[in-house]
Amino acid sequence: MRYKVTFVVGLAVGYVIGTRAGRERYEQLKKSVRQLSQNPAVRNAAESAAHNGREVAGKAFHAVSDKVGDRMPDSVSERVRSLRERSSGREDEWGTTNT
Repeated sequence: MRYKVTFVVGLAVGYVIGTRAGRERYEQLKKSVRQLSQNPAVRNAAESAAHNGREVAGKAFHAVSDKVGDRMPDSVSERVRSLRERSSGREDEWGTTNT
């Protein structure tokens, strides 16, 4: 209950601050974020982080699958396979490929 109240209070404070800042400030922040996300250094860092994350996730997957082995339900195995197939070769929201 305490966390719900804290969340609602935070949401209300954010709304009030946001409405006071106005549309102009919102557009200014949006433009800054867009410029930051298109910066080559930021894009390289994001791609590097994504690559490292995929490596760690792959190692974790193999470690878990070695320990769990055949005890994993077929529904879970098939869900993981379908997610892997669905995301292969496409670009994410940062414009990087999942290779």
